[in-house]
Amino acid sequence: MRSSVSELRAASKSRASSAFAHYIKRAFPIYLMILPGLLSIVLFKYLPMFGVVISFQKYSPFRGVWGSEWVGLDHFVRLFTEQQFVTLLKNTLILNLIDICFYFPAPILFALILGEVRLKWFKTTLQTVVYLPHFVSMIVVVGITVVLFAGEFGGVNLLLDSLGLPRYQGLNDPDHFRWIWLLQNIWKEVGWSAIIYLAALASIDPTLYEAAVMDGANRWRQIWHITLPSLAHVILILFILRLGSFIDVGFEHIFLLQNPLNLAVSDVFDTYIYRVGVQQGEFSYTTAVGLFKSVVGLVLVLSANAIAKRSGREGVY
Repeated sequence: MRSSVSELRAASKSRASSAFAHYIKRAFPIYLMILPGLLSIVLFKYLPMFGVVISFQKYSPFRGVWGSEWVGLDHFVRLFTEQQFVTLLKNTLILNLIDICFYFPAPILFALILGEVRLKWFKTTLQTVVYLPHFVSMIVVVGITVVLFAGEFGGVNLLLDSLGLPRYQGLNDPDHFRWIWLLQNIWKEVGWSAIIYLAALASIDPTLYEAAVMDGANRWRQIWHITLPSLAHVILILFILRLGSFIDVGFEHIFLLQNPLNLAVSDVFDTYIYRVGVQQGEFSYTTAVGLFKSVVGLVLVLSANAIAKRSGREGVY
């Protein structure tokens, strides 16, 4: 009896090993294709995370990580007691709130509008035209804006001048900086960001719309009761992921638009890190600033994900 049980177990193990070997053989090309991406993530995302230890040190390039003096939380205390901290936090939060209130819904709105276009050639042309700015460098985008609106030689200002109208000085006006930044973001990325919403729209069962039409629902009712609930999960996931960079508005765009006249509203953590860390060589201190941003983003993502799950929605994980 014992020998028959042992034989059955051995046969079961043999079948499992054979199935596993067959699976590995069949899926090996796929794992091989994934390998470069995984290596890239490990090399450029995970290994550099070791560098955050210098935020707890008085780092010296000559002594290295292991030879530099440990200072504990001194850099974090300095950050929170800096006079500029409140200004940096305020500017960063305002830009992010503007981004979430106006930029985040823009791709959803564009996808809904595009979904209602029935002429295929017009829809394709519109998609292509709106996608194209994504491939334009932000340097070019800001450069075009400067050429058009520069105080003395800008094309728009020369036109306004010839018409006897006052010149537009928005690039140097702190009150206009945030809206110029927002409009450039929307123009450049709204088409690209809408791709995922268009894919979600394409996955909606068309019989739902047919049933709604039979019930007499107009297009607004169909959007409200079918389209938006179908997009809710995608919107929630992208919103949670967006919160991960809530205190990170990016460096390049802000830096390119920044000048001494709008510095009061354009100075954010990223430009501060560049100015203090790169130009003044305070690597440990600015690493602490970067770590602070990352921790805030992580807390926001975890909190939003927990709230989403408690409310019965599917979170990011």
